[in-house]
Formats: sequence, structure tokens, C-alpha cells
Amino acid sequence: MAFQDIVTQTVTGLGYDLVEIDRSAGGLLRITIDLPWTPGQPGAEQFVTVEDCEKVTRQLQFALEVEGTEYRRLEVSSPGLDRPLRGEKDFERFTGQVVDVTLKAPVGAIASASSGGGVSANRKKFRGTLEKAGEGWQIVWSDEPAAKPGQRVSKKRVPAPLQALGFKLDELKEARLASIVDFKGRRPRELGE
Repeated sequence: MAFQDIVTQTVTGLGYDLVEIDRSAGGLLRITIDLPWTPGQPGAEQFVTVEDCEKVTRQLQFALEVEGTEYRRLEVSSPGLDRPLRGEKDFERFTGQVVDVTLKAPVGAIASASSGGGVSANRKKFRGTLEKAGEGWQIVWSDEPAAKPGQRVSKKRVPAPLQALGFKLDELKEARLASIVDFKGRRPRELGE
């Protein structure tokens, strides 16, 4: 049985999704797992725990030993803050989230969503909010810098126009969730939670 098939069957057999397999020249085998997601699933987002990683590690060690696969060190982890987005299901799951997108080729002069502005002709990297757009996807962003903590922002100030970039999955080199960390601590719970 092929190496990737062993890992895929073991991870999915335990009820997890296989996000990524990374095998380095030094013998490190890094497996990234996530909890399965179904569209329209109510409730809060669940996360992979240390116990989940331990369970998959134990089972993978056994399966890889039985198949005679060589490696020096095995690491099983969660996708983390900057989780890679691989397929249509990942894009559906994280619609409305801020993502970092890298295109295979520069975009050229793309008109913005709400004004006659454009994007640099050699730009490949973008950060914006992920949205479904017809048969494809788009990210929407503003080039206005974020206000600094404690900075007063005039209510009369006109915000910078939003820009949008439409794309299909085969045009992407890489897409990841943007790793945005909030150091302000817990926020008050919303009504109805």
C-alpha cells in the first residue's frame, strides 16, 4: 500500500480530516489533521486537541510500522492559525474569514469593486475577506490602514473604497487563513450564545 494511502486511511478511519502531509529529507514526517466539517452544522467551531493528536500518532506509528515505512520522527498537529485552504470544502467552511491568497500569475490591472481604482500589475499576494462569487470566489479588502490602539478616528472621515479580486481555485498558488491574533483577551458573549 502506498504511503499516502496508509496515512489517509488511518486518519480518516479515526474520524479526522487529513489536511497536509509533509515529509522532509531529515526523516521528519509531519501530519496535519482537523476535525471534520459539514455545511450548515450548528454550534461553535471545534478544534483539534492534544488528545486527538496523541490518538492519531499512536495509530499512525502502528500502521507505518506494519507497512515498513521508514521515518525518524513523527509529528501530528492541528492546522493552526494560518491553516492552509486546499479544496472547495475549505473555502466554503471559511467564507467570511480573512484569508491570505497567493496567485500563480500576477493579476494585471484589475478594477476595484466600487471605484475606478486598480491593483498593481505585478501583484500576486492579497489579504481580504473571502466571499463566494458566482462560480468562483473573491476576496474583498480596503487599502486603508487600520486605526492604531487609542487613535481617534473622525466620524466625518470617508473610508477608503473596497476592492475585490475574483479567482478560481486553479489560479491559486496558495491560500491560508490570515493569522490575526487578538491580544485584548476575552470579549463579552453575544446575546443568544
